[in-house]
Amino acid sequence: MTTAPVPDPPLPDVDLPPGYRMTTLGEDHRDAIIDVTTWAFASDIPPEVAAAMPFPLEPGRGVGIWAPEPGPDGTPRLAASHSSYAFEAFGVPGGTLPTAGLTWVAVHPQNRRRGLARAMVLTHLHRTKARGEPISALFAAEPEIYGRFGYGCAATSTRLTLPRGTRLRDVPGTKGLRVVLERVDPERHGALVADVHGAVVRPGWAPRTNPANAARVVADIPAWRHGAEALRIATVVDDAGAVRAYALFARTEHWNARNMPEGTVRVRESVTLDAAAARVLWGALTDLDLMVSVETGILAVDDPLLHLLVNVRTAAPTPTDNVWVRVVDLPAALAWRRYAIDVDVVLEVSDALLPENAGRWRLRGGLGGAEVVRVDDEPDVALDVRELGAAYLGGVTLGALAGAGLVREHTTGALARASTAFGWPVAPVCGWVF
Repeated sequence: MTTAPVPDPPLPDVDLPPGYRMTTLGEDHRDAIIDVTTWAFASDIPPEVAAAMPFPLEPGRGVGIWAPEPGPDGTPRLAASHSSYAFEAFGVPGGTLPTAGLTWVAVHPQNRRRGLARAMVLTHLHRTKARGEPISALFAAEPEIYGRFGYGCAATSTRLTLPRGTRLRDVPGTKGLRVVLERVDPERHGALVADVHGAVVRPGWAPRTNPANAARVVADIPAWRHGAEALRIATVVDDAGAVRAYALFARTEHWNARNMPEGTVRVRESVTLDAAAARVLWGALTDLDLMVSVETGILAVDDPLLHLLVNVRTAAPTPTDNVWVRVVDLPAALAWRRYAIDVDVVLEVSDALLPENAGRWRLRGGLGGAEVVRVDDEPDVALDVRELGAAYLGGVTLGALAGAGLVREHTTGALARASTAFGWPVAPVCGWVF
């Protein structure tokens, strides 16, 4: 299935409070976008950092809402803004799917509780569908906000804190692999990181095709170091010179009152393409002199490292919600992905924001493909679009959602088969926060 994305759909007609107006945003609005974002997230980006920071927002995809009253300098003031990334190959079970990555969502605290967030999300969903992107994905700063807009938490990730000398199980294939440690050179390592990151096949994975996002991951802005050294990179290379894993990291020096070294290795991002490369990479990172711990970046809940640990308790796993999914074009989204077993089920879906998704849909699918048609048949399983988004990447089961009272079975046995079909053998995760 293919669609023809529309590069810049018009803004839909959504309700705004009196005096507010909505426009698209571009590069010339960069300062206003950064200003409203820092207000919304209680952060500060000094001008010199903003100037050095690659600005990732894509042309035609940024939208702002302007306040009725001007700013202190008398110029128009941005009250809220959002944008999205065009993920042309976002990982879904059995392949990839054009997806809108909702990002940079901000409402100025002076303009809260006026319905601006709702207006922005509605605008985003309508433009997403017009572009031919069947789903939207995001990282939720506040989960309670996005659940009410139909986004479901579709993936869980974890972070580990590994003690130095962490024992790892041996696996075949490590012979001939070597670790190379270097200072990061964005010109030289940017393409390497992009190639290895782009080789991952996993639901929820978002390749960084946007040049600014690719540049940000290897950027080493001094203000981002927080007392650590300059950014380093560890690569695992095989006999043929191919890179099979990398970790971007920086060490922080620390000595205790007894003059004993207690440094920390903080990993910004790691990608391993196979178990042998994972074993070699983490074996090297947990054996650096003067360090006592290694803090990993985002890991999938089935990352090889978790199974290589001889004692997982020593790693202090910290799980958290990862990527959230919102089904925007229901028949296209369900027909695009693959299913673990053959399934023929009538889903009754509710959707308060996009009523065209609501109703009864017959899903017939399997590993070879799927078709979705609107029907009047009695439903087998009923659920809200939020739960459909949660189950979409295969990491959350319909059975678990039914156990929480969020999915209802109308035909005996239908839930078990649908739950198995929506599952997937590889856990979903997005390895970077967008």
